[in-house]
Amino acid sequence: MADSGELRDACGVFGCVAKGAWPTHLDVTNLICMGLVGLQHRGQESAGIVMCSGKDAYKFSSHRAMGLVNTVFTDSVLSQLKGNLGIGHTRYSTAGVSDVLNCQPFVVETIHGLIALAHNGELVNGQLLKQKILRHGVGLTTGSDSELIIQLLALPPPDGEVDGPDWTARIKQLMSCTWTSYSLVIMHKDVIYAVRDPFGNRPLCLGKLVSHEPIQTHNVLGVDGHRTGSYESCNGHVNSSDSCDGWVVSSESCSFHAIGAEYYREILPGEIVRITQEGIKSMCVVPRPGDQPSALCIFEYVYFARPDTIMEGQQVYCVRSRCGKQLALEAPADADLVSTIPESATPAALGYSTQSGLPYVEVLCKNRYIGRTFIQPSTRLRKLGVAKKFGALSANFLGKRIVLVDDSIVRGNTIARIVKLLKGAGAKEVHVRIASPPLKHPCYMGINIPTKEELIANKMSIDELAKQMDADSLVYLSVDGLVAAVRSGIKSNLQNTGHCTACLTGHYPVDLVW
Repeated sequence: MADSGELRDACGVFGCVAKGAWPTHLDVTNLICMGLVGLQHRGQESAGIVMCSGKDAYKFSSHRAMGLVNTVFTDSVLSQLKGNLGIGHTRYSTAGVSDVLNCQPFVVETIHGLIALAHNGELVNGQLLKQKILRHGVGLTTGSDSELIIQLLALPPPDGEVDGPDWTARIKQLMSCTWTSYSLVIMHKDVIYAVRDPFGNRPLCLGKLVSHEPIQTHNVLGVDGHRTGSYESCNGHVNSSDSCDGWVVSSESCSFHAIGAEYYREILPGEIVRITQEGIKSMCVVPRPGDQPSALCIFEYVYFARPDTIMEGQQVYCVRSRCGKQLALEAPADADLVSTIPESATPAALGYSTQSGLPYVEVLCKNRYIGRTFIQPSTRLRKLGVAKKFGALSANFLGKRIVLVDDSIVRGNTIARIVKLLKGAGAKEVHVRIASPPLKHPCYMGINIPTKEELIANKMSIDELAKQMDADSLVYLSVDGLVAAVRSGIKSNLQNTGHCTACLTGHYPVDLVW
């Protein structure tokens, strides 16, 4: 659990296309809604769905509102949204204020009909693109850079279009204007395009809606979380397997199981995938400038993604476990037990326990019914802070030395209160171990990491921070250790694979343009 002022991903995107004859027997709207529930951890401010019959380029049905997915999409709302294909979005605000105007998916009318778009990420050159669009005489109605993307898609490509809209050319034109950061689902009439920026900074993957018996996917995971099958090459063919009822695309594969879908493969960095009722087709893969390595956000592994999500052929849980093992090698502690702050750092704590030989013991009980409380009834309740969320399981650690593993420290507020809570409940010592390096730099690609001045790692040394939080010791995982833990499990034939570590090192994959 990241501390107060926690890290937040920008959002999650989801799309679904029914296979076979239309109108479909599938309840596509409910499938998208359930898919968004599976992505709720990626955004909790607003949600939206846009549906299309696939027959009328000028008619969509949609609903967008502030709130959680299950609050926004009641039975009465869902009953009004019908179609054979659709896209959805759940959002946190990074670029653009938290307001219903910025809710996605966005819809605009072009000369060829309506297009809808949902976007995960943040453009590093958003201000320049905004000026470009305004100079074309296009008015903007929101503060979101996602609106800039959809307006750029409305522009015809420089070579023109002979027989209707060439959406692949339009998307490639968009990519030439901005390299990162975006994973997109774009809907026009009877097609959904799944698009990932050339650096692959945000995740995006494909799934099959299973008809009857489970199917053999192209990315089969073994017991250790590694892929045992081969990675499908992008040869531009249409895959129209009869073993599925439709195709889904999602920010994370964790949303597939609850809707009866199976993970198929991830969208490659720079890839444009066309999804229709006939199947999927890889249109092209746009190369990165200068053949630079890809740059998937490494904090997707550390914190944002759900543990059961598959990225780069490995399960996130396994990566976090390896981070904990590496942390135990780099930062052993003379202690009696290992524990964690529930619950995103639990795999790392278990990995630390396995590597160190220290038993894993729960020391905190989380109140799972404490939500995001904006209005506190009194100063007394505000001061209770952590005590409202956690109870100390003092019988498990009374008089003992604890290694407390967490995944990250942002401002240092929550971790300090947890240490105080544990010592007040009888812990003899508390040694804090962080399964990622110190956060020192802001993110400009879709994560709300605070300003450099707000990050505690820039305010004091590790020893000073340990003293402030009353920890007996504090050690972070090294950057090299994190990168090694992530990359040692990647099992694919992808070339020039890399990861964005900008928030840790200050080295951004592209130049930032303001």
